[in-house]
Amino acid sequence: MGKAKIAITLDEDFVGELDRLVGEHVFQNRSQAIREAVGEKLTRMKRGRLSIECAKLEPAFERAMAEEGLAEDVSQWPEY
Repeated sequence: MGKAKIAITLDEDFVGELDRLVGEHVFQNRSQAIREAVGEKLTRMKRGRLSIECAKLEPAFERAMAEEGLAEDVSQWPEY
């Protein structure tokens, strides 16, 4: 995946915390810390959206859809 350089503005407290973590060798540099933080946030947001969409599903309806046609197609299944 390619990378792009961006400029951001952070509160001084955040910068101080980042510098402390870099100094403690938790991260190699500020960029790594920010990349990981943004990546984690985006992943959580995606999971959150997936959870919201899954909550909209009706289990009985989904089961019926999954099983629809199952009985008539069984005769076409290979025997193992």
